[in-house]
Amino acid sequence: MSVLRRAKTWEISESEGSDAETKLDLNQDESGHITIVSTDFKEDQSSDSKCKTLPSSPTKTEPSKTCALSPPRPEGRGTPSPARKRRSKEEIEADRQAARERKEARDRQRAARAREKEEKRQEQQKRREAAEDLKRLRPENCLRCLTVCIDPALLQQDGSDILLDALAAFEWRFSIESQQLPCSITWTRDLPQQGEDGKGSVEEEQVVLVLSLTDFMDTVISVKKMLDSEEEETGAGSFLSPILECLNRDAKKVVTLLVTDSQPDYRMDACGVHLLDETLQSKLGMENVDIEEVLVYLQLCKNISLVFLDGWQEVTNHVCGVTKALSKRPFKLLTERAELPFCVDGSWASGVRVERDGSGLIQVWSRQIQQLNRVSPAVASTVTAAYPSPQLLLQAYQSLESEEARKGLLAGLLVKSGGKERRIGPEISARVYRCLTAQNPQLVLD
Repeated sequence: MSVLRRAKTWEISESEGSDAETKLDLNQDESGHITIVSTDFKEDQSSDSKCKTLPSSPTKTEPSKTCALSPPRPEGRGTPSPARKRRSKEEIEADRQAARERKEARDRQRAARAREKEEKRQEQQKRREAAEDLKRLRPENCLRCLTVCIDPALLQQDGSDILLDALAAFEWRFSIESQQLPCSITWTRDLPQQGEDGKGSVEEEQVVLVLSLTDFMDTVISVKKMLDSEEEETGAGSFLSPILECLNRDAKKVVTLLVTDSQPDYRMDACGVHLLDETLQSKLGMENVDIEEVLVYLQLCKNISLVFLDGWQEVTNHVCGVTKALSKRPFKLLTERAELPFCVDGSWASGVRVERDGSGLIQVWSRQIQQLNRVSPAVASTVTAAYPSPQLLLQAYQSLESEEARKGLLAGLLVKSGGKERRIGPEISARVYRCLTAQNPQLVLD
């Protein structure tokens, strides 16, 4: 008998005593069994046929026309796929437009992120530069940027080494170079931020001249003659001539004359005006009124200050004081440019405590009004009683149509002070209106 076993492929053992070629047929009956029939081509005898009946799969049934030894195909595998629907040109163009829009949106988002990142970087750079500038403007750092320039003619005077020793002891920078004015001392400040433009330093406005008593007497005499004769302000033939020329070139210069002598003959009165004593007056041949006239002309008309000093030690102290003042000036100018440079006087200058429930806000509103000039606490209390908050007052201004009506809104309010009643008046009412509605931060309220 033939042997049948199930594997990946169908295998049938060779028949006993028969080498004849066989033919296999697959038949399926109504009960679902598959019959394998082996038929000899040489013999037609039905007795030699070998049959084997196997149970079929309970899930799938193959048709009777299935090829011999062919495994059943999965359901639906042999059927062709339906044809893809062709898109129109409008649909293709719409898809392309949508893709372009998505790409442009991504590019815009990428550019916005890059721009935001760049703005953030620039803001950080500005803050860093502002911090460095503020650090550079501090007096201890600004002092290192100053250079004291001394005219070589001063080194010929006795005692000038005291000034050089003091500058070296403070470790300040100084240079010996010729100046526009003889026997003068000037200051220069380094400007690192302008180094790329070739301007690495700027000259300060302060100029100090060290004069002997003889030079000062010649200057006083020439100025007195000029005032008496009403001539042009040249000061020809005196020590004042180069000073006037320098002031004509640069009116911002501030010149200080340091008059020094080994035996000074001067004094200072109670008003702070320097007057020469009788010995100096005898040398000059002038009265006190004449000398005061010369000093007033130099100080008020030419912005030339006069300081009488006793020797080079006091000259050194004066130069060191001016140097320290120049180092502090940039930082002071920076602090004076605050948005609110005023400070309210009084016991309540520290402010009012505002609680979480809002108590104390009306006191803040009242004291805000008192910051205006000539506004008393009684006037402020009257305004806050009529309008308990700034928002209510602004709403009242908006409800009025004309500008004049807004300015005079508070003029009719009665103020009780010292048992008397008076009105606020149009002046204070207009100032309060300008304070709350003006758009110009530089506007003068008075």
